[in-house]
Amino acid sequence: MKALIKIGGTLLDDPVSRNEIARQIADVAGSGVAIAVVHGGGRQMTRYLEQRGVQSRFIGGLRVTTDETIDALLKVLAGTVNTQLVGALCAAGTKAVGLTGIDAGLATAVQHDPGLGFVGRVVDSDPRVLDALSHAGMLPVVACIAGGEDGQVYNVNGDSMAVAMASGWGADRLVFLTDVAGVLDANKSTLPTLTVEACHKLIDTGVATGGMQAKLNAATEAVEGGVHEVCIVKGSEPSIVKRVFGGEEVGTKIVGPHHDPLLPIMAGLIT
Repeated sequence: MKALIKIGGTLLDDPVSRNEIARQIADVAGSGVAIAVVHGGGRQMTRYLEQRGVQSRFIGGLRVTTDETIDALLKVLAGTVNTQLVGALCAAGTKAVGLTGIDAGLATAVQHDPGLGFVGRVVDSDPRVLDALSHAGMLPVVACIAGGEDGQVYNVNGDSMAVAMASGWGADRLVFLTDVAGVLDANKSTLPTLTVEACHKLIDTGVATGGMQAKLNAATEAVEGGVHEVCIVKGSEPSIVKRVFGGEEVGTKIVGPHHDPLLPIMAGLIT
């Protein structure tokens, strides 16, 4: 079983949270699940830039990325945030390896919109480095940075990066560790399972907006790209990673037409 886990940068900003998530991922990886991790670091980026007198500007939820922002991206996201997470995962017992999408052509991007500067949209993902590391018993940890065919460095939305990598790698499951407990219906109740059609309906009727709309768009893109199921869960909940892979009904699961109902308990040895 292959699984890709996307971790929001907020969850990695606190050492206690970072170490706890790393410990859970290590436990799941130890059960035989091949795992790759994609992480963000928006809060850390904003703080770093503010300390240097640079005000962050966003358009449609995407950070306008200048040469100065790219420098911060490499120092903070590919540097501090990635290394801290790799260190936590290694301390938890894995052989974690830090990467960006630039490494081995893992994620190739084009400019998303000239008005956003060096924000990229992933157009191709070569999974061979993920396969090589996984086969060697190692755990890839990827910062959401991609490269262009001309060598340009691009800032890439973490959810989009995760979808492209999960689809390209042929992952069975994509897990979004977020700051919300799942997808809510019009009555603010968590929806346990959604089809692609149901996701579109939530968006079209205005129930899912903003960040959740973006998450659902990413989830449906992943399912349509061959991922069997996408889980949206609150990353700060106790033992959340182990619960997802242990088969507990938690958060919201987006499934495709060929979803295997036994998938949640394939890692049933996790306790």
